[in-house]
Amino acid sequence: MFRRREPVPFAFIAEADRFRSNVTPPPRERTSARERAGRWLIGLTVVAGLVGSVLLGMPALSLDQAPAHESQASQNR
Repeated sequence: MFRRREPVPFAFIAEADRFRSNVTPPPRERTSARERAGRWLIGLTVVAGLVGSVLLGMPALSLDQAPAHESQASQNR
């Protein structure tokens, strides 16, 4: 933040950026096995989708662009 140039009548306002609370937050709740399994399955689904899209996109990314088959119109010429 920025500091004020003029004097502040209350010391706690001037020292607000250095204030530390003495109240400890409550402990975090442990995740259940169901929540952990759900998060793991969502992550696995995302990774499988990314891998699948790369595998399906590989033919389009190949450098050789030779046509797989020619049409009959081009063969009759």
